[in-house]
Amino acid sequence: MRALILSDIHANLEALRAVIDDASSRGGFDVLWCLGDLVGYGPDPVPCLSLVRSHSFVAVAGNHDYASVGKMSVDAFNYAAKAAANWTTGQLSQSDVDFLSGLPLVANHEPFTMVHGSLRDPLEEYLLDADAAEASLKLLATRFLLVGHSHFPFLCLENESTPQFVEFTEDAVLPLTEQRWIINPGSTGQPRDRDPRSSYAIYDDQDATIERHRVEYDIEGTQSKMQEAHLPEYLIERLKFGI
Repeated sequence: MRALILSDIHANLEALRAVIDDASSRGGFDVLWCLGDLVGYGPDPVPCLSLVRSHSFVAVAGNHDYASVGKMSVDAFNYAAKAAANWTTGQLSQSDVDFLSGLPLVANHEPFTMVHGSLRDPLEEYLLDADAAEASLKLLATRFLLVGHSHFPFLCLENESTPQFVEFTEDAVLPLTEQRWIINPGSTGQPRDRDPRSSYAIYDDQDATIERHRVEYDIEGTQSKMQEAHLPEYLIERLKFGI
């Protein structure tokens, strides 16, 4: 079984299609694992949901998913995120609302646990430091934890002392060991690590490996759609800089 691991698609259809095409050219996949924020920010929430749902998939809720259907307040969002969330709400059908409302906070597929933010706070915590990593590792019942939310790809290795963050090297095929890891595949639809290319990972259970790849997509096409939808200019501009 090969799993295509995506996070933070953020209604970016061009990016999602590019990732699926790229993964298909690298040996294909049997299932999509989505780590939350399928919608929000981007211009194509409904087509992105339809494309994900056309595959075998496992998905967990992100803060933007719940915010778009009223299961989470947007009061803490910045002006751009709030505007995009409110716009997204107006695009969704009842079927889309039911789907997003029904997404769980945590999902398990041995040897992985999947969550958007962290196990300590599934929707809102950015797992980016040793304290957050240690808190989630204490709650982790499987060997590996898959997270998104920060839009930064990384590996975090459990140590006897302090969890260690290391680079999730692009295109390297990494054997999964007995050591417990926290894994962030990076963002498909809105990278923030100063590389605008979409990021994703592939897990192969037969070889017990995981690998991360980047792929270029039609950023200008996405930006044009965002302009037509009158989404905030800040969200439009950031795509080309990967911030």
